[in-house]
Amino acid sequence: MKKSRRRTLGLLAALFVAPVAVSFFLYYGLDGWGAGGAVNRGELISPARPLPAVSLTTAAGTDTGAEFLRGKWSLIYVDRMDSGACDKRCRDALYQIRQIRLTFNEKAERIQRVLLYSGTCCQEPFFSREHEGLIAAGLDSMAGARVLQVFTMTGETPPMETGRIYLSDPLGNLMMSYPTQASAGDIREDLKRLLKLSHIG
Repeated sequence: MKKSRRRTLGLLAALFVAPVAVSFFLYYGLDGWGAGGAVNRGELISPARPLPAVSLTTAAGTDTGAEFLRGKWSLIYVDRMDSGACDKRCRDALYQIRQIRLTFNEKAERIQRVLLYSGTCCQEPFFSREHEGLIAAGLDSMAGARVLQVFTMTGETPPMETGRIYLSDPLGNLMMSYPTQASAGDIREDLKRLLKLSHIG
């Protein structure tokens, strides 16, 4: 009887774990991501880096909640703000991730836009008018320092200075990085393929 119960529990666990495991294998384990041998356009972060489940303070003074970087695919921009100002590089990056998300139409709900910043945010009325729905969260705290550490690659320029756009999966793993010169089309193609391969988020 006990063996039967353990077997049943094992099967139930497998039903939940298998889809996630298969998705991870497809987009982390295959160089060409399977379909047609197409390669990723961005820089793969390998191994993927788990983002800590911590709550940050938003620009509005509320808490994000510890799971805000989970449950959806996240297009993330990291920058240092000076008196709330968003310079040209910042504006271009936020515009880019906004437009990428909009192109997914009904699938856009699977994607969220995140600005992680140091300093004071956010310049108004620019942010309210142009970037409704953007999650803007500060990194100037112990919890924020833990998050920023995940974006810091050994021997590379600090993430606050690179102007890069990052992609994390619905399980909170930082997995792709794009330089400032990356095209919106390249980022969209990677994300499109990932949404197709994965049923999580």
